[in-house]
Amino acid sequence: MTTNIQSVHFDADKKLIAFATEKVNKLTTFHDGLMSSDIIMRLDKSSTSDNKVAEIKILAKGQELFSKKQSSSFEESIDLACEALKTQIKKHKEKHAGAKTGLKGL
Repeated sequence: MTTNIQSVHFDADKKLIAFATEKVNKLTTFHDGLMSSDIIMRLDKSSTSDNKVAEIKILAKGQELFSKKQSSSFEESIDLACEALKTQIKKHKEKHAGAKTGLKGL
């Protein structure tokens, strides 16, 4: 799966980029039809410490999955976004499996 990473309002270090890439690539273990991902990490203009935003968009066969999470660290935001995407991927996979088995009965 190809992964594009953007950092807005800051320069992401190699460790953060490697962490984000590894987390998103682990999602392929749940569905082999994932084709590409876009990760946008952004510093929000907020007075609180929860100003690190991670947006992850994944292109799967026949669908686009998206998650946006905000927390006090980019690692936590990426973790939360990947957990949300994992749930979406499982639902997407179940839906397609159900659709395939439903057509066989016709």
